[in-house]
Amino acid sequence: MPELPASANELIAKIESRNAVSGVIGLGYVGLPLAVELAKSGQTVVGIDISPDKVQSINQGVSYIQDVPTAEVAALVKAGKLSATTDFHAIRKLDTIDICVPTPLRKTKDPDMSFIDAACREIALHMKPGTLVILESTTYPGTTDEFVLPMLEQHGLKVGEDFFLCFSPERVDPGNPNYQTKNIPKVVGGITPACTEVARRFYSLALDHVVTVGSTRAAEMVKLLENTFRMINIGLVNEMALMCDRIGINVWEVIEAAATKPFGFMPFYPGPGLGGHCIPIDPFYLSWKTKQAGIEARFIELAGQINGQMPQFVVSKVQNALNDVAKPVRGSRIHILGVSYKRDIDDVRESPAIDIMLLLEKLGAEVSYTDPHIPTLKIDGRSWQSADLESALHQSDCAVIVTDHASFDYAAILDAAYLIVDTRNAMRNFSSPKIIRL
Repeated sequence: MPELPASANELIAKIESRNAVSGVIGLGYVGLPLAVELAKSGQTVVGIDISPDKVQSINQGVSYIQDVPTAEVAALVKAGKLSATTDFHAIRKLDTIDICVPTPLRKTKDPDMSFIDAACREIALHMKPGTLVILESTTYPGTTDEFVLPMLEQHGLKVGEDFFLCFSPERVDPGNPNYQTKNIPKVVGGITPACTEVARRFYSLALDHVVTVGSTRAAEMVKLLENTFRMINIGLVNEMALMCDRIGINVWEVIEAAATKPFGFMPFYPGPGLGGHCIPIDPFYLSWKTKQAGIEARFIELAGQINGQMPQFVVSKVQNALNDVAKPVRGSRIHILGVSYKRDIDDVRESPAIDIMLLLEKLGAEVSYTDPHIPTLKIDGRSWQSADLESALHQSDCAVIVTDHASFDYAAILDAAYLIVDTRNAMRNFSSPKIIRL
């Protein structure tokens, strides 16, 4: 363990005695689960968010995140361990601050740093000496030391002595019953060894396992490697699906057989496109950064192109399926099953279902959807309502399984639907001329 300055030892003592006040800026899919785990460990936690609705919900003891039970939030609020505010002046009383704000891509596929910038400006304005600041928002390598550090040092405080700065990538898998915030290993890297050690001790109170790396840049790259690995392998298997479709081979059968190999192969599965905030977006942070260094991230760019064309491929499958039964897309009633980006969650960020619906509408189809987790869907200022599945299927010319929710009764769907385009192999146990597989 590195020799720590007195300020670090003081903060560690405060954290481990549960006398520290911890803050989480950004109370979304990453921030709220983290705030709850910190509060459950005995720490006093203040969440800060610009959304009055989220703040009000938390202070009323109500969770709006599927993986965070309302009962846990209510108990923590009642015990005085968790509260929320829209007032950034609350930073003045915080001893630790986790930044969990969004980091979207612009249309030009370069990082939008505006949320991190806004959070860091508030922290720099209100932060007291001796504070631990941890950036969790996924971003490009170098963000913490090139972008965040200068902002926090602008008023004369010195990192590693007057305050402590780290990066720790969020690792959230919504809807995963086995791995959640508490038991997913937590990677952390600091600007200085003292920064890393303070953050390690802080996270160790609430989370099962903390993994330290030698720098913030290494920690930033960890997250990008994880999601680039998935993106590229999904791109590979999507390309395999395109090839198998062209030459008349069942790609699902091929993958299932290949997965019997006990070494050297890891199965990935094709689908209608990538969704969520991480896999479709994070690798492009790395691509953008490496372009600045004169390196072309060719795997990332190619995988992005292949994955990006999958919604159009699904639409072409629908067109061909309807054409085979002498029906045009224009005027056909097409029903989408599942609009969240993955099964059994209530998140539509970057969902390929949205692209598929808009593409079908552009071709003149009448499009509807059913999703037990998404009662209302807003696209381009319009509101769509989830329809009764059985009734919608009876009225539709084609059903498209985009997200294979566990609650769907696939036998009943097969019975009710006239035609089914299955993008997830959800109908794997059925054989019928009604079914057109990806």
